[in-house]
Amino acid sequence: MTFPDPSDQRPMRERMLAGDLYLADDPQIAADSARAMSLSHRFNSLDPTEGAARREVLTELLGAFGQDSDIRPPFRCDLGYRTTIGARVFVNFNLVCLDVAPVTIGDDVLIGPNVQLLTPTHPIEPGPRRDKWEGAQPITIGDNVWLGGGVTVCPGVTIGENTVVGAGSVVTRDLPANVVAVGNPARVLRHIDAEGAESAASTQGAEGTAGAAAGGDPA
Repeated sequence: MTFPDPSDQRPMRERMLAGDLYLADDPQIAADSARAMSLSHRFNSLDPTEGAARREVLTELLGAFGQDSDIRPPFRCDLGYRTTIGARVFVNFNLVCLDVAPVTIGDDVLIGPNVQLLTPTHPIEPGPRRDKWEGAQPITIGDNVWLGGGVTVCPGVTIGENTVVGAGSVVTRDLPANVVAVGNPARVLRHIDAEGAESAASTQGAEGTAGAAAGGDPA
């Protein structure tokens, strides 16, 4: 991680949006964070049967929220507007989306319970970390991806379309399209053809995202 340039006088929010090191102790970032906390609290407090009201809040909170997509509360994020979600996405309970950098979720994605999408990074060097400098790297989830329950996706990761990630896996590096990956760190277990991947995802149903066994094929 590059040390912060002392001559850089840009506002911290501008640095954050550019993907550079920044200090989070900044009034503009604090206002963005407060907005996200307020809207996510409103969403999480709504009756789960109030579909139209829930969608209205998510549309205001997120950068984009696609048609026929659904998030089951509770849902937590850092900023909200840096997360975009495509069409027909199903997100099960307790997604944590730390979206300091962009989080892009494609169409037809299935996300199991207790998944974490984590873009923030911190310096390895003790001095800048002690001084509270931090950064972030974007996360991209391709179309028709299935993340099993408890999956953690680390900063800077891209997961290719149709890929399935087994429950409890920690994704530290990019995964290609059309594979099954499991473990900590997640490794490719086998390849799947695009048509087979699409059929498997559609026959399992959204609740099946919780059933991928660590070290083996998803349930």
